[in-house]
Amino acid sequence: MGDKHELTHINKQGRAKMVNVGEKKVTAREAVAKGTIKMDPNTLELIKAGGMKKGDVLAVAQVAGIMGAKKTCDIIPMCHPIQITGVDIDFEFDEENSSVKILATTRTMDRTGIEMEALTAVAIAALTIYDMCKAIDRGMEISDIKLMRKSGGRSGTFVRTDGL
Repeated sequence: MGDKHELTHINKQGRAKMVNVGEKKVTAREAVAKGTIKMDPNTLELIKAGGMKKGDVLAVAQVAGIMGAKKTCDIIPMCHPIQITGVDIDFEFDEENSSVKILATTRTMDRTGIEMEALTAVAIAALTIYDMCKAIDRGMEISDIKLMRKSGGRSGTFVRTDGL
């Protein structure tokens, strides 16, 4: 693999490449990502009460996030298709900041990591919340999508120490 500071998706000519993971060992891998969608307090109340005309916002966002994780290799050019063994998405209401926090956990037994799938799950869940609520609140803001933790593979465990 080389130096940790080396860009692995760039070839000797400086062009994009898909990393060869054929020699890597299959290991259990897990990633956790989170993000936030901030909205008008009335929008948050409608989501909590199940009052949106399009239906149960968080149920749809949960399914969309799972589907997004499964399709990550189709939308991120250098991502490998991997065998996802689990995706779980949790939502937390934050009344003080008028937002919904999204936490995605993804798992695999494969040769490469599953961080991109966790990040994609959060992004797609947030975009789905936006889509379902945009008729009443176009000012929603999606922010702070980040990897919180990952384990497995050669690089070992990463745990974000800022903003847990």
